[in-house]
Amino acid sequence: MGIIAWLIIGGLAGWIAGNIMRGGGFGVLGNIGVGVVGAVVGGFLFSLLGLKAGGFIGSLVTAVVGAVVLLWVIAKVKKA
Repeated sequence: MGIIAWLIIGGLAGWIAGNIMRGGGFGVLGNIGVGVVGAVVGGFLFSLLGLKAGGFIGSLVTAVVGAVVLLWVIAKVKKA
């Protein structure tokens, strides 16, 4: 997958995760950052569970799941 696809998936995943977790996105660069890091987290979690997701939709789902987990962890750390 090319860098443009990573940025598009990251932006969408960050925006979706932001809406799920707090009701809004983080701006274009914030959404891309959260989404790309979320994709790494999601890929790691999916591999631990033995799940595979292929294609654009599968990559987006993986990134969204990872981004939601990332935002949840950040929220818990901020409260502590």
